[in-house]
Amino acid sequence: MVNKYDAVIVGGGILGTFHAFHALELGLKVCLVEKNAYPQGATTQNFGQVVPSGMNSKWQKFGRRSLRIYKDIQSKFDISIRQNGTVYLASNEEEERLLVELRAINNNNEYSSKMLTKNECLERYPGLRKDYVKAGLFFPEEVTVEPRTMIHRLQEYLVKEKGLEMKTNFPVISCERTTSGVEVLSARGEMLHASKVIVCNGSDFKTLYPTLFANSDLEVSKLQMMQTKPQENYTLKGSILTGWSIRRYEAFHECPSYAQIKKNEPVDSLQKKWGVHILFKQAVDGSVILGDSHQYADVDKMEDVGYDLDMDIDNFMVEEAKKIIQLPTYQIQRRWYGVYSQCKSSDLFKKTIDEHIHIVTGIGGKGMTGSAGFSRKNIATIFNR
Repeated sequence: MVNKYDAVIVGGGILGTFHAFHALELGLKVCLVEKNAYPQGATTQNFGQVVPSGMNSKWQKFGRRSLRIYKDIQSKFDISIRQNGTVYLASNEEEERLLVELRAINNNNEYSSKMLTKNECLERYPGLRKDYVKAGLFFPEEVTVEPRTMIHRLQEYLVKEKGLEMKTNFPVISCERTTSGVEVLSARGEMLHASKVIVCNGSDFKTLYPTLFANSDLEVSKLQMMQTKPQENYTLKGSILTGWSIRRYEAFHECPSYAQIKKNEPVDSLQKKWGVHILFKQAVDGSVILGDSHQYADVDKMEDVGYDLDMDIDNFMVEEAKKIIQLPTYQIQRRWYGVYSQCKSSDLFKKTIDEHIHIVTGIGGKGMTGSAGFSRKNIATIFNR
């Protein structure tokens, strides 16, 4: 049978693509299908920061495995990986205490990190305001990617070097169990046959299993981001995360001081209202990506997050960013929002329809960092390897 595969992966984003990668590594015949001409979801609408340092202990293991996978692929095929590290910048004594505590946790986990003094931070990161930074914590192993090119290069590598079959403009409308496996039907009437189907469909819930998703505890998050015009004669290396990131990321939840510090925070600020934490990452063309905000809605009401860019949020983020780093220009050339799905009560959404159909989605903000490592374990489980 021509269209018979060991695995059909539905969804060409980062989670689906790395499920395909690890299935290929097992020697399986794999077809990756994408509803659009190319991936357009959260995989291409994010910062491109691969930061295991921001994850809790469980997911940091997946993230560190992802780093090894990214670097190994990059050594064979350019997928835009740059190893310039990640820094967290503390703006006060509370945030500095969290950095010290996180470094101790990572020492126990044998994950390399280094405390930076105020002066070291100012020397490493041009334009950083001395009235903002108090100390930093640097993770040298971490990398950045260019999200709007990386996924295409990764898929090109899998097709050329690993034998992946990929079908685009292939919106799946049904997965039906048969005596021999699963029939996967597209909206154009094309049929694929698979021993197993893995559905990694991001925040697109309305076609396959809509009732299942509507009754889940999934929610969507809308994030606003923006990109400056290219900065002349200016270099900002790696991922730059700031005080609000320190107060938000899951890794810091494990720090002894975290609960008390969070308890003392104001609850009615614009930062809280819009879920803002300020990040910076310089793209290859010299522009700087900055943001981001977080607005939430349950999956059955996902339209509630709206389709507009809220200029009040963007203006707020720019003004806060200026308090941290003085860029040569804050002239904005692009603004956009991304939408990702996540579970309220678990790490991600996993559901086995039967032993042949597996849904894996709702990885949330962990996708770019955690997908490569997590998918390896999940594929091994699904195929009993």
